[in-house]
Amino acid sequence: MSETMSSSHPEADRHPIGLIVTDDLRRNRLTVFFRILLAIPHFIVVTLWSIAAFLAVIVAWFVGLFTGRVPDGLNDFIAAFVRYSTRVTAYVYLLADPWPPFSGSQGGYPIDVRIDPPQPQSRLTIAFRVILAIPALILAQVFRYVNQIVAFLGWFYALATGRMSEGMRNISAWLLRYEVQTYAYVMLLTGRYPSLAGAPTA
Repeated sequence: MSETMSSSHPEADRHPIGLIVTDDLRRNRLTVFFRILLAIPHFIVVTLWSIAAFLAVIVAWFVGLFTGRVPDGLNDFIAAFVRYSTRVTAYVYLLADPWPPFSGSQGGYPIDVRIDPPQPQSRLTIAFRVILAIPALILAQVFRYVNQIVAFLGWFYALATGRMSEGMRNISAWLLRYEVQTYAYVMLLTGRYPSLAGAPTA
């Protein structure tokens, strides 16, 4: 099991968005072989949910622009989408073995997203959030391509051994964590820029 956070890191360095990994590395060869096909229902739900999440982010942007804070209800809805879509991605990338639940509630899956409660954010950074996020979005897209390569190699490894390589899993988790932090920043779940620092999970 991966540590969710190293005790040597001061609390000030803890990013408001983290990735929690409790996966045991065991993989079912049959579900690994048909992983993309099995994920199709989740792709459909993610697509539909993303439309509602996009609208929620627009509303949150206007509210945040005037108040400097995203309302709890909007924050929770967007956070649930981020958790669910992350679990689907983790399932497809072989970071986790169980079929994900159709839920964005906290806990209950080997790959989970830690999202701290909403905090006040700078109105100026909210106004220019998408522009400010461009460098991180580019890097996150590069990381996604790399993660797809890791998942492709991991697919063969898991088929042969019935397990996921811990090294591949940790690299994939680190890449995914940055991507999640980036989209959480864009979607106004946090005002803190995504970070490359830290262990694969935090």
